Amino acid sequence: MKAKDFMKVVEWSEEDGCFIGSAPPLVGQCCHGDTEEDVYRQLAVIVPDVIETYERRGFALPEAAANKNYSGKFVVRVNPEVHKAAAIRAMLERRSLNSYIEAALERSCIAASAPARKTRRKRPAA
Repeated sequence: MKAKDFMKVVEWSEEDGCFIGSAPPLVGQCCHGDTEEDVYRQLAVIVPDVIETYERRGFALPEAAANKNYSGKFVVRVNPEVHKAAAIRAMLERRSLNSYIEAALERSCIAASAPARKTRRKRPAA
């Protein structure tokens, strides 16, 4: 496998006040920087180095996800009370449970992947 086969993820970290880079499942959060471009450049160096280390030590590489095709189907087990609550919310919104869960996941995943807008705080008037 090559570095291009592994997904490179750059996310804004509100807690750290910078962008954080990872290449799951190969390597977790491993670099940071002020811009997405800077972090991506760091990942472009780190990922091949990690692959080389895996290979040199004889470790099996994890499955790469950059070119993986997703079917759009997966099974999720939840607490029965969560299942019931979601089914009720879906009925109240006059939609299928599948449609309701899809929308909830979409909102959650999009919100998690969108970088927070940096805002400047105004200094209080003297």
